Amino acid sequence: MKTTSIQPIILSGGSGTRLWPLSREKYPKQLLSLVGEDSLLQATIRRANDVPDIEISPPMVVCNEEYRFVIAEQLRLLGLRGQILLEPVGRNTAPALTLAALAARQDGQDPVLLVMPADHVITNTAAFHQGVQAAAQQALTGSIVTFGIRPTGPETGYGYIQAAPGADGDRQSPRAIARFVEKPDTATAIGYVQSGDYLWNSGIFVVQASVWLHALQHCRADIHSACVTAWQSQKTDGDFYRVDPVAFSACPSDSIDYAVMERVAAPKSAAKLPQAVVIPLEAGWSDVGAWDALWDVLPKDAQGNVTQGDTVLHGCESTLAMSEHRLVACVGVSNLVVVETADAVLVAHKDATQDVKAIVEKLRSQGRSEGTIHRKVFRPWGSYDGVDAGERFQVKRIVVKPGASLSLQMHHHRAEHWIVVNGTARVTKGDETLLLSENESTYIPLGTTHRLENPGKVDLELIEVQSGSYLGEDDIVRFEDVYGR
Repeated sequence: MKTTSIQPIILSGGSGTRLWPLSREKYPKQLLSLVGEDSLLQATIRRANDVPDIEISPPMVVCNEEYRFVIAEQLRLLGLRGQILLEPVGRNTAPALTLAALAARQDGQDPVLLVMPADHVITNTAAFHQGVQAAAQQALTGSIVTFGIRPTGPETGYGYIQAAPGADGDRQSPRAIARFVEKPDTATAIGYVQSGDYLWNSGIFVVQASVWLHALQHCRADIHSACVTAWQSQKTDGDFYRVDPVAFSACPSDSIDYAVMERVAAPKSAAKLPQAVVIPLEAGWSDVGAWDALWDVLPKDAQGNVTQGDTVLHGCESTLAMSEHRLVACVGVSNLVVVETADAVLVAHKDATQDVKAIVEKLRSQGRSEGTIHRKVFRPWGSYDGVDAGERFQVKRIVVKPGASLSLQMHHHRAEHWIVVNGTARVTKGDETLLLSENESTYIPLGTTHRLENPGKVDLELIEVQSGSYLGEDDIVRFEDVYGR
């Protein structure tokens, strides 16, 4: 029998810069299949969708508007429909959760919210479900509950939670939170682990919607007010919820921990605020924050190597080698990370993977696209892959999903040649409409209004050759667009 109703809230922000070159700002790590066939987002939703003895509502995902179609597609592939709350700008986790709580309460309901980052890995699902069951019951008493991960070592990349002493020295049951502490140095982390009273901060929370809103209003009335104003003007577009961009942009940026949890844990505020509770959890948790963390959670060979894609290793130990397009060969190396993509190769020592973000910052400062986007770019209608480029030309491989179409558009500075290699294309070119099948082509002169559609049942694949004085993606004048761009 179902005993509790839970609303999963998936926070899908962040760019995962330490997992470059696979994770990039325009296609971050939560959308990637790094551990198994599911993306990290899909795996997170699956974990929340199957908790025994609890009624689970359809997921609610809070994300940047730019990811909306990819996330909707990933939900569809799971056979699910959920609410997708679109943030006009990133404002950290406290405003994101507040929008979700307001959405959860809009029909007069007050569900327990299971708040999870979209980019974490949990290998022991059964243990996680037991933790959620216990946390849900605790949340119904008015507490704000978080999970503390039992440390497996003196990790310096995580924040810690100090748990208050339990009854008779009990360290397994829910415990009050004494304080939150920042990422420590190695000596401090060793002391934390040896004490037994410190847990890794998981960033996963369980709380009733009304309890969160009350606590936020007391701790950060400015964030609460800005989010309420933004939500009051929200509009629904299918599964998408859009809030007022001006009001939300005025919202201060802050995390759940800083905005509420640290203040709730403070003894002097206990009389006015709900209790902060931590539940110890041992469930194979990782935030997969960098390449060494991914190496930790993936299966290894007898020498401790992790490989994905077309790789050959000889005489290597404790090395992570990943290939997307070409053969990657490693000889006689240890504790290395080697990651190959279509447009970049990363080689790093496993102890220095936290510094990969410095490479991303350098690429951005140099105005290089590799810091933000992949060569392959996903769109609501399909994708395109930049195959080649030179002065006054570029070549793309375009894939259009069955039944999908690009916008009716025009370019001021370029002409286009389209060659169909698979499927059928319906092409609008000025006042003319034509069907093209495999090995057929057409030419779109500069300044001509045009549209590309896939009327068939299989993917439409074509090669596009652009030529002109300017080939940027912003040289598009849209006249009609079913995706509202």
